[in-house]
Amino acid sequence: MTDRKTNGMLLQRRTLLKGAASGAVLLAAPAILTRRAAAQGMDTSSFENAGIDWRQAEGASITIGVIPAGYFQNLEAVLPAFSELTGVNARLEMTPPGQIRQKAVLDLSSKTGTWASHAADPMYYDLYVANGWVDALDGYLGDAKLTGQEWFDYEDILEGWRGATSVDGKPYGIPYDGEATIQVYRKDVYDEAGLKPAETLKEYAANAAKVHSPDSRLWGAALRGFKGAGQNMYIYPSIFRAFGGEWFDGDRMVVNSEEAIAALDWYVKLLNGYAPPGVENWNWPDIADAFGQGTLGSYIDAHSSAAVIANPEKSKVVGKIGFARWPKGPSGKRVTSIWNWSFPINAALSEKDKAATWLFIQWAASKETQAATSYAFDGAYKRSGVNRTSLWQDEKFTGELSRVGDNFIEATQQSFTEDTDVDWRPRLPQWPAVGETMATAIQASLVGQASVKAALDEAQARIDGILKG
Repeated sequence: MTDRKTNGMLLQRRTLLKGAASGAVLLAAPAILTRRAAAQGMDTSSFENAGIDWRQAEGASITIGVIPAGYFQNLEAVLPAFSELTGVNARLEMTPPGQIRQKAVLDLSSKTGTWASHAADPMYYDLYVANGWVDALDGYLGDAKLTGQEWFDYEDILEGWRGATSVDGKPYGIPYDGEATIQVYRKDVYDEAGLKPAETLKEYAANAAKVHSPDSRLWGAALRGFKGAGQNMYIYPSIFRAFGGEWFDGDRMVVNSEEAIAALDWYVKLLNGYAPPGVENWNWPDIADAFGQGTLGSYIDAHSSAAVIANPEKSKVVGKIGFARWPKGPSGKRVTSIWNWSFPINAALSEKDKAATWLFIQWAASKETQAATSYAFDGAYKRSGVNRTSLWQDEKFTGELSRVGDNFIEATQQSFTEDTDVDWRPRLPQWPAVGETMATAIQASLVGQASVKAALDEAQARIDGILKG
């Protein structure tokens, strides 16, 4: 794990805010969910096993910022069970993904405490911690009054996700939902061509070349090309690390090393050679939709995209899908992204509201609520991004997902347990500005505005300036 202090990257609060909010626009007021559905018969009696007083913050009112996605909509549907259990009035405020980060930074920095917690991007924790905006959670986890330690079983949460929401060895967020990045391919197309899913990045490009047939409206492969810290800079870091890249050389962040140039060159050649036209504007939904319509031979992205491509109402390739782990790079490593939405505690809250927020986080991340919002959810959408190792080994959960496609459960489980790398992206307080700088360089290379080396050299110069403050 990168030590923020030894790398000399702590900035003054004003500088951090400038980096985090650069390019931010005035945020529209998000809609507040007022719907309070029945709690779907969620049994709250099992929470008694925690051995804590669930009503110790009774009467508190808290608002949690989340995005309007199925996994949080499922949580909202069972939220009445939390209020019934605790006497805490909790509500979810839905904010679009493009706005939630900026709104969280504004709320935390102004110390208004509007959001008691929010769905946090793991890359923002270094920024939050550098400014003292969120509480360290080791004290909460270790407090027997607040936490049913054996019942909650923090160690059962996926190890990579715990690492991604920790800074200098201390937890600052509790993961709720997330994903691994895996290889998705047309099993029927590969079988006909006598191919197997790629074991290496070199094989992945070779497979793409063999099935690539634009005249038949079948393109070999696609990866995220859209510019953004969570778009092309979501997928490139895994390639960079698989090529043996290191983000830091001593105290200096380095993005134009030989490994970086080779990794970006592979990405650019793959997409320019075998992806559909316009891929530079594609995010994961565009890729999943194209695959579902039968026009892609393969792609590498979040395991949760399987919900789109295996939907019989929208997809033409149901029953023809295979899954495998990220291919190895020249370093011999497979490197999945570590993405999750997690819940921190706003440091500006009163002690009572902090206790109420922790009870909510503990409840939402518990095995019981994770199950109630996934395989046991009484609705069409079943979460596939649960946070618990024990659930990934539970046949009631895996059985629900086994119909998605060949090797889906195995590939995802192995990615979580064997391919995670908490330093897959550079962890530092200035991430918002650094991430956007890298995203610009990646797309400039992809669309031919600059050579790979020139784009990365320019990014290096800009990042040197950012980190000097």
